Formats: sequence, structure tokens, C-alpha cells
Amino acid sequence: MRMVDLIEKKRDGRELTTEEIQFIIKGFTDGSIPDYQMSAFAMAVFFQGMTERERADLTMAMVESGDQIDLSAIEGIKVDKHSTGGVGDTTTLVLAPLVAAVDVPVAKMSGRGLGHTGGTIDKLESVAGFHVEIDKQEFIDLVNKNKVAVIGQTGNLTPADKKLYALRDVTATVNSIPLIASSIMSKKIAAGADAIVLDVKTGAGAFMKDLDDAKELAQAMVSIGNNVGRKTMAVISDMSQPLGYAIGNALEVKEAIDTLKGNGPKDLEELCLVLGSHMVYLAQKASSLEEARHMLEEVIQNGKALEKLKVFLSAQGGDGSVVDDPSKLPQAKYVVDLEAKEDGYVAEIVADSIGTAAMLLGAGRATKESEIDLAVGLVLKKKIGDQVKKGEPLVTIYSNQENTEEVKAKIYESVKISKEKVDAPPLVYDKISR
Repeated sequence: MRMVDLIEKKRDGRELTTEEIQFIIKGFTDGSIPDYQMSAFAMAVFFQGMTERERADLTMAMVESGDQIDLSAIEGIKVDKHSTGGVGDTTTLVLAPLVAAVDVPVAKMSGRGLGHTGGTIDKLESVAGFHVEIDKQEFIDLVNKNKVAVIGQTGNLTPADKKLYALRDVTATVNSIPLIASSIMSKKIAAGADAIVLDVKTGAGAFMKDLDDAKELAQAMVSIGNNVGRKTMAVISDMSQPLGYAIGNALEVKEAIDTLKGNGPKDLEELCLVLGSHMVYLAQKASSLEEARHMLEEVIQNGKALEKLKVFLSAQGGDGSVVDDPSKLPQAKYVVDLEAKEDGYVAEIVADSIGTAAMLLGAGRATKESEIDLAVGLVLKKKIGDQVKKGEPLVTIYSNQENTEEVKAKIYESVKISKEKVDAPPLVYDKISR
């Protein structure tokens, strides 16, 4: 078998066999297939695409290129959730304890974030003492005992994907549905989940800004998951504006606490109920999505979800009392309201631009070496469709630097006010189960 023949085959739009795909991924991983040939192959896939079977084979070849996490010692069906990312994406902080509160095991492997705010682990580390440096046995024991634990990404998971992504990044082949879908799904499958719920974002703050592209990606990932024996469903949700109100690490933890109390932003609560219902349903704890949703609403109302958050934080060394007293979270030195310059209705909040404003405060990492300030960030006071009067607060800035003029300018640039009333965008555009 020769790589040049396989490049030619895919260039001409023909279907590769399972063995040929395995040969490509194994050779690229061990270095016997050079970067220039893999670049040519990625470009051929970019233009010719892949069949459902090819995508599934590519995904599993990348899974098998490295370690695979065995979660079989955890009782029950393990359901993972993956979001394609956005601004103010606090869902995991709410979902993990919420779903665990109805006895669905949440064995979550999370990372740190590059970009607007930290990743899930950075946010959780806003709670004094909380840590994810636990060994595999303790991780399994915690999930069996409490139904929830979060561990940092460890081991040599999907090295082929890491190597291929680095190549795609410099060869203009990132935006290929088969390559994006297999990249995301290979990591989820290697992490050991039995079932996967995908939150595919669309809009200005999302990777997939176009709704049709988001649907195509969601369908590709759902197809891969189901073809390799993982029950998989997807929700396509809006990221034309930030989800919830808070953008920043400790601020998002406080918002998650409020949501589990039933007092959080309605859009964040609703999306968590939608995603959580899919997780509960796939875990076979409910016979329908409607029953699953009712179960989740009940544990918010009776306080069990909030109590589960406290147990989860404490079990991993965190100060669980922040759940009762969020003022124990890191606090910013300066709190400044940014006021509207005119009357009208909020017509647009450019999500990624607002995220950049939060990063300028120190809420996120521009590079891997950047240090995050856990206390800082932004809290929106208005969302798209809301009426606003001149002088009313648009956004509250939480900062540890006195001069925030650059941040203010970025926010004013990101929030558009219209004289005409504007409808809020839909929160959920579609749900895909096959």
C-alpha cells in the first residue's frame, strides 16, 4: 500500500477502505507518512468529503492511535456532553450536578481554555481548594459514590488528531466537516463515554457561524457516534449572543449556583434542561425527553441539584460553602457599570467581540502561558430584544485594573442599539437524533 495511491484515490472522489484509512492514520502517527503527503490527503478530503462509513473509520483510527479511558468500573450508562464552544458557556457547571442529582453518572474529562474565558477546570478552580489532579481509581470511586467527578485531560489521548489538527491549521483545511467531526468525536469516544450529547453552537460567537453548516456538522457527528456504537444526539443552539449574563470564571460559577437555585438566566436554564433531558434519556433513566425534563425540574425545585453541587465541590477539595455564600469566590477590586448612550432596543451583541473584551480584563488566555484572573469579567444587564434607556447599565465590568477604557470601547463597539423593537433569536434551532 502506498500513500501516493491513496491520495490519488481520494482526490478522484473514490471511497477508501477501512484498512486504507487505518494505514494512513497509523503511518502519519508513527512518522512513516510525511507531513506533505498528509497535507495533500487533508486537502483531498476537504474537496471530496467522506462517506459516513469513512468518517466512522477515520474517527476510530484516531481513537486507536493512543490511550483509551476504560470507565467500565463505573456503574450505569456514562453520558458525556460536548459543546463546540462559545462565550459565557456555563452549561457544564450546571449540567454536571443537575444530571448527577437524578442518578445519571457524570464522569467528565475537561480541559483548560484558550480564548475568551477559561475552560471548565479554570472555572471550577475559582472555588478555593478545588482540584482535578486525582488518579483514575479515585475518579471512578467518586463517580460511583456521588455520581459526578471532573478530571483533567491526561494520558496520550488521540495523538493522531493532535498531529493532524496542527497540520490542518497551517494548510487551510480546518473547515472540513469530515475532519472536524472525526476530530471532536475521536476525543469523546477515547474518553470512555457510552453515550454522547452534543451542543453544536451557531451564530457570531460560534465556530460554525452559519446554521446550515452547524446542522451538517451535527448530523456528521451524530452519524459517527451511532455508527461506532455510542448513542449520540445533538442540539443546535444559538451563540449569536453570549449564553446567560456572566462572562468570566468566578462570575460564571456564581451564575451556575443561581441557576441551580432556579434564579439563573432563563436562556441558560432552558438550554441546560434541554441538554440534560437528552443526557437522562440516553442514560435510560427516563422513557421520554418530557419525563427526563420533569425529573430535572424537580431536583432544581427541591434543592437536590444544588446539594449535589456542594457534594461535588467538597469531594474534590473545594470549599462547598461557596454554594451558600458566593461572596467567598474571588472578587474583583473595581466594579463599574457601563451605561447606554441612547434609548432603544438591543439589536445585536456580537458574542466573540464581547468575549474579547472579557479577555482584555484577564478572564481568558491569549496564549498557553497566559495567567487567568479568576475574579474578572463582564455581566450583561441587557440581551437582544430588551428595551434600554439612556443612562441605564448595559454591562457591568469586574476588573482588577483601574483603567478599563479599551474594554469599554470594545463593549460599545459590540452592542448595537436600534430604535425599532428587535426579536430575541431562538435559543434552540434543531435537535438531531440520527
